[in-house]
Formats: sequence, structure tokens, C-alpha cells
Amino acid sequence: MHPRLLPLLLLPALLVSACSLEPRYERPDPAIAPAYPRGPSDDGVSLRESSPLAAADLGWRDFFADPFLQQLVQTALVNNRDLRIAVLNVAGLQAQLRIQTATLFPQAELAAEHSRSRTPADLSRLDVPEITSTDSVVVAVAWEIDLFGRLRSLRHSALEQYLASIQGRRAAQILLVSQVAAQYLSVLACDELLEVTQRTLESARSSYDLAKLQFDVGEGSELDLRQAETVVELARANRAEQWRARAQAENGLRLLLGQAELPRLPRRATLSQQQLVEDLPAGLPSALLIRRPDVLQAEALLRSANADIGAARAAFFPTIDLTGSGGTASAMLSGMFDAGSAAWTVAPSIGLPFFEGGANRAALEVARVRKEIAIAGYQRAVQTAFREVADSLAARATFDEQIASLTRLVAAQQRRLELARLLYRNGESSYLDVLTAQTDLYDAQLVLVAASLARLTNLVTLYSALGGGWIEHTGDHADPLP
Repeated sequence: MHPRLLPLLLLPALLVSACSLEPRYERPDPAIAPAYPRGPSDDGVSLRESSPLAAADLGWRDFFADPFLQQLVQTALVNNRDLRIAVLNVAGLQAQLRIQTATLFPQAELAAEHSRSRTPADLSRLDVPEITSTDSVVVAVAWEIDLFGRLRSLRHSALEQYLASIQGRRAAQILLVSQVAAQYLSVLACDELLEVTQRTLESARSSYDLAKLQFDVGEGSELDLRQAETVVELARANRAEQWRARAQAENGLRLLLGQAELPRLPRRATLSQQQLVEDLPAGLPSALLIRRPDVLQAEALLRSANADIGAARAAFFPTIDLTGSGGTASAMLSGMFDAGSAAWTVAPSIGLPFFEGGANRAALEVARVRKEIAIAGYQRAVQTAFREVADSLAARATFDEQIASLTRLVAAQQRRLELARLLYRNGESSYLDVLTAQTDLYDAQLVLVAASLARLTNLVTLYSALGGGWIEHTGDHADPLP
């Protein structure tokens, strides 16, 4: 076959090479309500966005006003190993996409060969041993014509896998930002709990010393002494537990930051000093479909599975391979480039699946099942996002009222303790009333700190659930990814 005929053979194949057997993609029903549920504590304000700025467009430096927390987040974004793995996954899938894209183009190989052989005399036509030498330089070209879109479907699948990894990287960053903030808040809460416990322990020790002195001089009962001792030991036990919790919180923060040493915490940092943006517009549930990276990742994986069905369908149809080579060959190295030394071959081939034991049908069934799995994964991602936002909104509507009540409760318990001590000194009340008031005040203070931590953590959770935390400053574009 003459090389000039090759373009004529390629023309029909190129005209239909855009054929694709992929099913038409349709976004599945997310199976979520059109609006977030309203609780009895809602103030009647609509959950639709009250401003054009969505939570996902609010930079984490603007959401977290604490400079020290900003420093911690920045350190984690640079050093965290989980985020580094996510970045490397993006780079790996990008390389895999380039590999799959290369299959759409002809593959060429340059080969130089020298061969020398000896034929015995009894096999030689000249009845004498023959020594034959051949030298050649050849360019070999192979190309699979993607007549039914198999290679294009595989490339489309690889592209969606790559895009999914980008969204996975962004989801990993959002998670990391929220984890660092929550862990930092936990450290501050542990410090406040320790401070409350230390004050209670000092007060309980003073009460115990007084009860012991009265018992030693015969003016107090052993019951009063043992009751005072129980408050001291309870505070000591709680202090040990809180020390342990703080050490573990610091260890968790080290892991997130990806470094052995923690920056020194600022003096007297408290939960009340954390000024987080509280007016986060929730928007409509449908906004999660375009703002949550994990939802976008799940949809990209679904499109990848849809493309795999096209590749599995194309396996039932013929494949066309064009192979050829051209170069020069000669029996002597000195004559390789002489006139008449040109050599070429053209070998088009068509392969039609005839019998493969049902492997192609099984592969198509596998692709279809994987798509159904991807649909369920997408719907689960959407429903999980809906639930996380709904939970955070429900909590946001109740925390302020709870903390206001707890603050009044602590004030009331403080006053109750003062009155109990006054009545006890005047002999109008038993020492048990003092100890009970002291224990109740301590419990109320612990609950108030825990509620304050839960309120701030809920704001962080809502911020990340709405897709926030993947840009540094409000108005920034997404950071470039490899």
C-alpha cells in the first residue's frame, strides 16, 4: 500500500471519531427539602440570603478576627500532612489525565537496528557459509482511531477524576481550617475551666481549713469537716481531668499544625474575646450544590462514572489501529542513505470482539453499578451538607438564649453562696447550705464555659458547612492548584 493512500483511509475515520456512547448526563434529584427546617426558637427572619455575599465567599481571615488564630491556620495550611496528601493527589491525577490524553494522538518511535547472521554451508544456496548484515533506521507510528469514542470517554473519565481531586483538596482545606479553629477554642475553654476550678479549689480549701480548725477545737462537727473535704477532692479530681484534656487538646493542635512545637499562646486569651462573624447568610439549600466542594467532588465522580459507561459500551464495537513505519535500510552501514535504500510498511488493522466469555458485558454492568453507587454518593453528600447546615442553624437560634440564662444562673448562684456564708456566720444556717451553694456555683460556671465553647464551635461549623474557609480574604479567587 502506497503511503499516499493513507490520508484517504484516515479521512472517514476522522469524520466520525467524535462519536460518543456515553449516556446523557443528568444531575440526580438531591432529595432535600427546598428550605431549611424552622425551629420553635427561630425569630421569624427568612433564611434566604440577606446580602449578596455568601458565606463561601467570606475569607477565613475575615471570619476569624483573632490574629493568633490566623497564624495557626496559616501554619496548618503550610505544614499539615493531610492537606499535603490532598495536593499530591491532585498532581497525580493531573499526570494521569495527561497520560490518558496522549492516547488520542499517534505514538511514534525511532528505532535504529543492526543485525548480523551466519547461515551454515548446507543451508546456503552457494554451498558456502553466508554472513549477512543489515542496518536500518526506522520511524514507527501507531494510532488507534477512536471511532466509537472509547478513548475519549476514558479521557473524560480521567478529567472528571482530576476535577474531583481539586474539589477534594478544597474540601480538605475547609475541614482543616475548621479543625484548627475548633481545637484552638478547645484549648481556650480548657484554660477557662482550669481557672474556674482553681478558684473553686482555693475557696474550698479555705472552707476546709476553717471546718478543720473548728473541729480541732471542738466547735465543729466531723460531718461539716467531711463535707468540706468532698468539695476539695472534687475540685482536685476535676483539675486533674482538665489538665489531661488540655494536654490532649494541645497534642491535637500540634497534629493539625504539622509541627512539634506550638506557638506560645497569648496571655489571658479567652473565649469571650473571639469575635467571629455571626451574621452568616444561609441562603437556599440549592446553593450547597455549587458552594460545597465535597458536593462538587461527588458530582465530578458521578460524571466520571457516567463516562466509564461510554468506554464500556465502545468495547463492544470494532477497533481500528493504524501502524506503519518508514526509514532506510541497507546491507552495509555505508549505504544506508544511498538512493533506493528507503523502506516502509503500512499495516492498518480492524479488531472485532468475537468471543470474550462475557467479559465486555460484565464490564458494562460494573460501569453501570459504579454509576449507581456514584449517584447514591452524590445524594448522600448533598443530604449530609443539608443536615450539617440545618443543625448549625437550629443551634445558632438557641445558643444566645441559653448562654444569657446561664450567665444569670451563675450570678444567682454567686449571690446564693454569699448569702449562705452570711447566714452560716450568724448561726442561722447549717454548713451544708454553704457547701451545696458552692458546689452548685461551680457546676453552673462549668456549664457556662461549655456552652460558650459550643456556641463558638457551632459558628465555625456553620461557616465550613456553608462552604467557607477555602479563600483567605473576602473577594479572593480560589487559590491556584497544581
